[in-house]
Amino acid sequence: MKNHFENAGGANLKERLQNDNVFVKQQILSLSTLTGISSRKGLEKAIVSENQIVNVVSNSYGHLPNEKFFYEVEAKLIDAGIEYVTRSINRDNRSFAVDYILSDERWIVNVKNGYDRLRPMLRFTNSYDGSCRTSGHFGFFREVCTNGLHTAHAKVGFSVKHRGDIIQAVIPEIGELVQKFINNEFYSLHQKFEVLAERPIRDLKKFVKVTAEYFKLFQFECSEKNPESSLNARTVLDTIQNEAWLLNTKPNFWLGYNAFNALLHGKLKRTFEAQSNLDGRIFEHLISK
Repeated sequence: MKNHFENAGGANLKERLQNDNVFVKQQILSLSTLTGISSRKGLEKAIVSENQIVNVVSNSYGHLPNEKFFYEVEAKLIDAGIEYVTRSINRDNRSFAVDYILSDERWIVNVKNGYDRLRPMLRFTNSYDGSCRTSGHFGFFREVCTNGLHTAHAKVGFSVKHRGDIIQAVIPEIGELVQKFINNEFYSLHQKFEVLAERPIRDLKKFVKVTAEYFKLFQFECSEKNPESSLNARTVLDTIQNEAWLLNTKPNFWLGYNAFNALLHGKLKRTFEAQSNLDGRIFEHLISK
């Protein structure tokens, strides 16, 4: 991916970001030709990614290669004069996400003490196995731990053009969408982040246990016979405590939300869409407390 952003939250940001290759070798082929066996109606073609069949589809299915999607997004950002750095995720050559972290210094917001900096971000997803919808939405990039927040509701709508088996994404002018997001939802959500940051966690273990159990994220104890905190529970607890020390503050709901967010997007096995939806639900749950 092209990177147009040299310094966000430290000169080594690029090195700290995950940047998988999302432009894998792919093609759509006749299933009967591949197998030598006739296929029933509706299962005529196979999507092959890096020499592995990842999906079986009908003759009418429109395949969208990553090159025709992510490059089109980048072209729109460049045409709008928007500087960015990318983070790209490739899951088994089947599903893909690219975050475009916007670098304009005017768009940075700080939470609580000024050390916790957020930037607007756009996430676009595509899949060859049908595990997630081809979509785009706004979010936030948090510099202190390089995690993305998917609490925003603003979407990036687009249409597609069919060219036989292959479809081309038609991306709208992103510049206007970005400015609208900055002027509205970006700053209104920032105020909610501040509310969470002012809300202290009185009992850290209870907070993690109750939240994890409410959303059925993981079991807090190792087992019924072993009451010690599980690995996932310890990860969330340690993240909250480490960030509180790093930011010179006490554990609060903002740090709690981000700790669950980091585990959700970094370790727990969910589709990109499921992760984003659960991210938003956790946020709304904590802001309502």
